[in-house]
Amino acid sequence: MFQTILLIIIAATFSQNFILVKFLGICPFLGVSKKTSSAFSMGIAVTLVMVIATLVTFPLYMYVLKPLNIAYLEIIFFIFIIAALVQMLEKIIAKISPALYQSMGIYLPLITTNCAILGVAEIVLVDELTAVVSGVAAGTLMNLGFALLYALFAGVGFTLAMVLMGGVRERMEKLPVAKCMKGFPITMVAASFMAMAFYVFTLIA
Repeated sequence: MFQTILLIIIAATFSQNFILVKFLGICPFLGVSKKTSSAFSMGIAVTLVMVIATLVTFPLYMYVLKPLNIAYLEIIFFIFIIAALVQMLEKIIAKISPALYQSMGIYLPLITTNCAILGVAEIVLVDELTAVVSGVAAGTLMNLGFALLYALFAGVGFTLAMVLMGGVRERMEKLPVAKCMKGFPITMVAASFMAMAFYVFTLIA
């Protein structure tokens, strides 16, 4: 049990990081990572939506869609659920912290179409956990507890990548970067090096 939990945590956070390994959720990664504060806030928002979406979509699929033989409609249902959650989160953030709401800009409502969130909702329904974590028996993720654990640490991995990128970009602003590399080009170079660094975890997990 402990080994399974540990492997899920490592896989979701590092070896199968949604941004730097699976390359999902790139839009907020590049758009909201200019500052660590906004990057962290976006990461927390995405993590919250990931966990709540999994909490709703997993039972919906297992106990409603699958028994009724309409599992092929799962993506449509999941997108509606994620959209509703993001709308609620958007209104809450706008009410509690208008400054944070403004800093996130268009990328906050775009969480609705963030493929990382839909990816988590889909991955936790896969029978073969070996597709996610090597060395663990098949079917382990067919459990709400493990599904929520995976969603939580997938969000942690997402947040980690966002904050690391935010820190790198803040430092790069103070460096004498060549004019032709300023902005998006140097950001992509930094993202490439981060992805290579995280690739090491795929060799040991």
